[in-house]
Amino acid sequence: MIWRNVALSRTAAAAVAAVSLSASLSVAAAELGPPPHAVLSREKLSAIDDFINGEIASGNIPGAIVLIQHHGQPVFFKCFGKRDVEKGTPMTADAIFPIHSVTKTITSVAAMMLVDRGKIALDDPVSKYIPSFAGMKVGVERKDGTGKPVLDLVPLRRPITIEDLLLHTSGITYGFYGEGLVKAAYAGIYLGDFDNAEFAERLAKLPLAEQPRTLWDYGHSADVLGRVIEVASGQSLYQFEKTNLLDPLGMTTTKFFLTDPAERARYAQPLGKDRHVERNSLDVTRWESGGGGMVSTISDFARYGQMLLNGGTLDGKTYLSPATFAAMTTDHIGPGSGVARNSFDYPGDGFGFGYGFGIRTDPGNAVPPPPGSLGEIKWDGATGVYIVVDRAQDMFFVAMENSPSGRMHVQVTLKKIIYDAFEK
Repeated sequence: MIWRNVALSRTAAAAVAAVSLSASLSVAAAELGPPPHAVLSREKLSAIDDFINGEIASGNIPGAIVLIQHHGQPVFFKCFGKRDVEKGTPMTADAIFPIHSVTKTITSVAAMMLVDRGKIALDDPVSKYIPSFAGMKVGVERKDGTGKPVLDLVPLRRPITIEDLLLHTSGITYGFYGEGLVKAAYAGIYLGDFDNAEFAERLAKLPLAEQPRTLWDYGHSADVLGRVIEVASGQSLYQFEKTNLLDPLGMTTTKFFLTDPAERARYAQPLGKDRHVERNSLDVTRWESGGGGMVSTISDFARYGQMLLNGGTLDGKTYLSPATFAAMTTDHIGPGSGVARNSFDYPGDGFGFGYGFGIRTDPGNAVPPPPGSLGEIKWDGATGVYIVVDRAQDMFFVAMENSPSGRMHVQVTLKKIIYDAFEK
């Protein structure tokens, strides 16, 4: 059971680090976020109505749902606009949204549940579960004698680990942003029908973008993690999550595909300008993408958000041990970690990254700093589902929309309105 002890010692060490870090953060906290136990003004939150309705009237988004829960109670919950603009269907509280990359947080929670159970360890090489990953190489681009770019394949300095998948430091990237021969190698990776096992094998044949644990590189790491969960549990990714996390939490509509006609009718449709020819949960395939394939509802996320706010427990049931939750919500890519930030800098200004979540570590570079609290955790998806969990204020909020082109302005402005509503 040495490997289990390694996993537990790593999470316990992270818990200790989180405690020791809190003292050094106290000075920065004075420069960021509401004071402790601040009062959240419901009157000031009414500014959300004018803002969201204005975005709808301007044709930027079709509709949205916003939930803010403070001290265990909803202090703001409203549906805005249309669930389907073309049909004129109003937004309803049971609307089902694609959550895209917020799926990564659920996959990460599921993986850490297996760490808690001793089924996987953070230091395990991925090749223990997917043998083909033992032969992966890093693609290093150079110019040949004629000035033409060529790709050299060099050995790994160390194996890719489970922790690398959780941190996006595996060297596995996405092919749809950035340039170069490694990115180009990802062309056609989504063609045809495939399951998690087959998709992992496709990735194993591609060059890595960099050596493991050298760069935070947003990519298909969570999809590979989903396959690891399958191998370690002996179940499909969805069946493991449904049995151990989703059903116990009451997240009954969080799934990969919508096959029931009544559920398909509740799917929140994007505006015409945001309709893309891409995979979504209405197109039933075999790929349960742990990196971006799920749908959910606001009621499901009310449960999920409260579990995270509680530190991994809800209604007397523990989903993540205190040490594991602390490890998930501690920054592992900051100064001294040896991990560089890429030019896209996805965690955001003032954020590091834990196991599946962005972690607020400092006020950031912007003046004034982006709103929030030190230690808050967050993530969002490509169409606008956005969750922020602020344990310092005993609050979380969720925004749900299906609006790829309009989501960022909504997320940034909504967060500012919420934090401006705290009494100073």
